[in-house]
Amino acid sequence: MRTLAFDGRMGASGDMLCGALLAAGADPDVLEPIEEALDVQYAIDTTTKNGIDATTVTVLLDDESTDGHGHSEADDDRSHDHTHSHDDHDHEHTHEGHDHHGDHDHPHDHTHAEGAGPTRSYTEVVELVESMELPEEVEHDATAIFEILGEAEAAVHGTDLDATHFHEVGADDAIADVVGATLLFDSLDVERVVTTPIAGGGGTVAMSHGTYPVPAPAVVEVVERADWALHGGPVDGELLTPTGAAILAHVADGVERLPALDLDASGYGAGDHDFPDYPNVLRALVGASSEGLTREGIRVLETNLDDAPPEVLGGLHDSLKEAGARDVSILPTTMKKSRPGHLVKVIVKSEDAERVARRLAVETGTLGVRETGARHRWVAERAFETATVAVEDEEYEVAVKIASDSAGTVYDVSAEYDDASAVAAETDVPIREVMRRAENAVRS
Repeated sequence: MRTLAFDGRMGASGDMLCGALLAAGADPDVLEPIEEALDVQYAIDTTTKNGIDATTVTVLLDDESTDGHGHSEADDDRSHDHTHSHDDHDHEHTHEGHDHHGDHDHPHDHTHAEGAGPTRSYTEVVELVESMELPEEVEHDATAIFEILGEAEAAVHGTDLDATHFHEVGADDAIADVVGATLLFDSLDVERVVTTPIAGGGGTVAMSHGTYPVPAPAVVEVVERADWALHGGPVDGELLTPTGAAILAHVADGVERLPALDLDASGYGAGDHDFPDYPNVLRALVGASSEGLTREGIRVLETNLDDAPPEVLGGLHDSLKEAGARDVSILPTTMKKSRPGHLVKVIVKSEDAERVARRLAVETGTLGVRETGARHRWVAERAFETATVAVEDEEYEVAVKIASDSAGTVYDVSAEYDDASAVAAETDVPIREVMRRAENAVRS
């Protein structure tokens, strides 16, 4: 399966996504319909971020769109919701010597499109996208992304979708980022898009209504609609913008780590700001993924117990998992002098081993915890869906775990016991019947 994988450790923005896609082999010529529809040009160049060559994408206005003073009229009037650490649209570098997409002879023929164009409602943005005569799938993806953005804005401001007015994300350059990204995704012709957990940054961000913690409210609303995970850091600043989050929320499945790929291409999209210890880039990898399980690094801890009471053993699973254990097994065994005992085996990630070993010693009183030779295990990609189970005109929710291989092929669906048990207790329906209905609901 041809797969595109993003490494999100430094966040994402609309222009970073476009840059990463171009660097990974997407065709820049597909951007022409947007240039014609919006009177903009894409300036595509390279820069260096902490020693890494990365692609920059800047949306520029044609000269006739400006007032003759080096900025558009919209620069005077627009009201920004956010200031971004690597903003979707704000670039600090110059464009001398750029090989612009299209026929551009001189950098002073154009000015930045940041915030240019009228303030548009969600409906107006959709009508504009539909007027571009895009391929059907591209148009569907672009309008779906703006729907995610619109729903997020509506949730933050307490309005409904049709009444939502975009600020930055309704400007010409933001529309160029979103529609451009969808055209570039289509150009790469991949069957699946995945991303590792996305960094959101930290600190605070200035908005038109005040100063807010990072990630900004609109980003949080978008991430709630995404399949992938969000984490803080590694630097202070807004690393994940609403546009970048919405694009990835629509196209990408979340994975804990990069999948095994037979690589065809790779590239980096550059963010604006420079950080001393971290290259501000979004990495894209394209290749064929194997339809197998994912290799994960682990460590295995063991101890033998000959005097642990049942009450201690009974609570050991929960206590060790709280400390970071991935799996806990307790096996009956025979100790010295034929005394009955138990072998406790615990699977952990390397970074959790010391903490879990101490918790195991404290909980059981064991005088030693050993580490066995296993260093890896093969694991499925895991996701959860909420199934609705109907019983006598009442509806109940049951979480269902879905296991798939690295290519996204589902091979097991399993309802969560605790949820099924609670529904069974309330309805007098057998637990296994509740589980069966929940699993069938997800399969259908």
